Amino acid sequence: MAAVLAVTVSALAGCASGGPDEEGSGKPAAVRLPPKAAGFDYQIGGAYPPPEGVRVVSRDRSDSPARGLYNICYVNAFQAQPAERSSWPADLLLRDARGRLVVDEDWDEPLLDIRTPAKRDRVAKRVNGWIDGCADKGFDAVEPDNYDSYTRSDGLLDPADATAFMALLSRHAHARHLAMAQKNTAELAGQRGRAGLDFAVAEECGQYDECGVYAKAFGDRVVDIEYTDHGLEAARARWGGRLSIVRRDRDVSTPGSAAYVRAVR
Repeated sequence: MAAVLAVTVSALAGCASGGPDEEGSGKPAAVRLPPKAAGFDYQIGGAYPPPEGVRVVSRDRSDSPARGLYNICYVNAFQAQPAERSSWPADLLLRDARGRLVVDEDWDEPLLDIRTPAKRDRVAKRVNGWIDGCADKGFDAVEPDNYDSYTRSDGLLDPADATAFMALLSRHAHARHLAMAQKNTAELAGQRGRAGLDFAVAEECGQYDECGVYAKAFGDRVVDIEYTDHGLEAARARWGGRLSIVRRDRDVSTPGSAAYVRAVR
């Protein structure tokens, strides 16, 4: 793990934004960042023994970290997973003017209502409890998913809402000595300092020619998941020596499943 760099959150934010974090991402705390251009595996669909050469792995918060590796903890932070929908207070699920839930149709996940500071605080209290679980298990970083949910909100949420909410999560994660990843949302990469973000987890940045955006914002500290052979080829051709790249199947299956795919070249 010698390649894993110890840094301070304040230094990262200063380099990214040119000044103090306006959202107040918290008291500076040492966090460990993932190594660059390292063997990577994306296991959010279920944990299994990491293949040879893997140094960085991302797993769901319900799983345990892989011993001896850099471990990223996946948390669905901006949307309610179907099995957890009923456990959320009704007023924290985003609703339109007619009172109907605003749902990410691809995953049947209602969006969380982060439009006001008071609601952001309430949602963050629950998500931060999950982040505590990641820290207690020994993860090194957090991957809060659906940062881009505002793009599916029918205009009810905006980038400022997303950034302000992410800053709350980052402050808490940093206090627990966890690094924070920006998940997708290339259009907000320039806000990494304001949001308190340390590295990027990108899906299909090769496929959609976005790897350069993340590489510039995060100094090549990017892990990329491609879901097609074309995307993997594109990512490897331009970024293979700089970013951590893996090809997975879209269901992020475990070995033994007929759908399982994993490739690095």
